[in-house]
Amino acid sequence: MNGLLKIFLSAMLIENAVLMRFLALCPFIGMSTDVKKSTGMGVAVLFVTVLATAVTYPLYRFVLVPLHLEFLQILTFILVIASLVQLVEFYLKKSAPALYGAMGVYLALITTNCAILAVTFDVITKGYTFVESLVYAVGTAAGFLLALLLLAGIREKIAVAPVPKFLRGAPILFISAALLSMSFGGFSGLIK
Repeated sequence: MNGLLKIFLSAMLIENAVLMRFLALCPFIGMSTDVKKSTGMGVAVLFVTVLATAVTYPLYRFVLVPLHLEFLQILTFILVIASLVQLVEFYLKKSAPALYGAMGVYLALITTNCAILAVTFDVITKGYTFVESLVYAVGTAAGFLLALLLLAGIREKIAVAPVPKFLRGAPILFISAALLSMSFGGFSGLIK
C-alpha cells in the first residue's frame, strides 16, 4: 500500500482522534446534534488543522530548531491555531451567518481543540516530511468529521426511537458513543 495512503487511513480510522485517542470530545458531543452542524464543524476543523500543520511544520523546522527555541513550541503552535480560528470565524460570520450562529461557542473552542494541537505535535514526533504531515492532518481531520457525522446520524435516529425513560438524554448518548468507539477498534489490524 502507498505510504501516503497508509498515513491517511491510519490517521482517519486506526488512530481516530476522537474514537481511539479520545481527543476533542467536547465538540464531538456538543456539535453532533445534527448532520448539518457536524458537517460545518468538521469542515472548519479540517481547514484549521491543515493550515495549522502547513504553518507550524516549517516554523518548527526552519525557525525554532535552528534557533534552539524548541521550548516555545506549545506557545507558538497555539498562537498559530488561534489566529487561524479567527480567520475561520470572520469568514463564517460573513459568508454563512446561520452556520456561524449554530456553532456558537464551539467555533471559538476550535482554538483549544486538542486534536488540532496533537496533529501539529504528532507530525514532528513521527518525523514526517511536509507532504506526509499534510496528509496526516487531512486524515485526522477527516476522521474527526467522520466521527461527528456518524454520531450525528445515530443521534437523529435515537431522537425518534422508543428509548427507555432511564436511558434518555446523556446515558444513551454516551452508550452510543462508546459503541461507536468500540467499532473503530476493529480497524486496528487494517494496516501492518
